[in-house]
Amino acid sequence: MSCELTGKLIEKLQPLTGESKNGKWEKQDFVIETYDQYPKKICITLWNDKVQNLTHFAIGDKLKASLNISSREYNGKWYTDVVAWRIEKEADEGMSLPPVDELPPDISAADDDLPF
Repeated sequence: MSCELTGKLIEKLQPLTGESKNGKWEKQDFVIETYDQYPKKICITLWNDKVQNLTHFAIGDKLKASLNISSREYNGKWYTDVVAWRIEKEADEGMSLPPVDELPPDISAADDDLPF
């Protein structure tokens, strides 16, 4: 499954390296916080040559990540990977306020004894 996710970069984890039967590999995880009404923190992985792209971003930057999400089963347990294949800086269009569900009460209709 492919999708895009936007959020604020809040953490870069340490890069990891290793070797498998397919050769050497490198990966780095980073965490973004979404702009939803109830923000979520999502840990995303970059692999191999994509790891270097993260050096162009600082904590607090607004990012848009193009992702592949997949799950696999191993010994009866399921594991989910969120892997970015592209990350880019999100254009700063100014922060907008979230939608308001309720209007404030009408204070002009309040029963009070003030003379003015």
